[in-house]
Amino acid sequence: MQEIEHIDIALFLFLNKGIANPVFDVLCPLFRNKLFWIPLYVLLFAWFAKQYKWKALWILAFSGLVILLCDQISASLIKPYFARLRPCNTVELASEMRVLVHCGSGFSFVSSHAANHFGLSFFLLPLFKNKLVKLLLLFWAATISFSQIYVGVHFPIDVLCGALLGAAIGAVLAFIFRKHIL
Repeated sequence: MQEIEHIDIALFLFLNKGIANPVFDVLCPLFRNKLFWIPLYVLLFAWFAKQYKWKALWILAFSGLVILLCDQISASLIKPYFARLRPCNTVELASEMRVLVHCGSGFSFVSSHAANHFGLSFFLLPLFKNKLVKLLLLFWAATISFSQIYVGVHFPIDVLCGALLGAAIGAVLAFIFRKHIL
């Protein structure tokens, strides 16, 4: 277990400091800000309304349920259980890392951002036929998740496990949605 933690810290420092650059310094804080993505959410809902008519309201409701489940399971169940400090709150890393956003006092494992965005992506994937759009959805979730590490608020394993949690919740709700609503 200690070896995994050492790898996690080494990878964190590489992604947080080793590849630091002015472009990521500007983009990554933006990418993790939920307000930045509002135009995308509006565009998606408009597309769903055009494609699925009244069922777009079900898509919106299920999307909300995905995020609610991902967020509550990650933040209210898993984080308090593991109580892992965020990298930006870890004294041993303070001199070795960069923090580009407000650190927050909550725990790190698992990343709620990763869970929420991968959950939403995996829920929405089956609604699109275009493979490029599917790849862009996954890239969107991965970019937001990567940004959590780059700005200094999550370790890589927090993000990976958050992504897996979200993917599982999103896939299950997508299955239920397709079976009972579509």
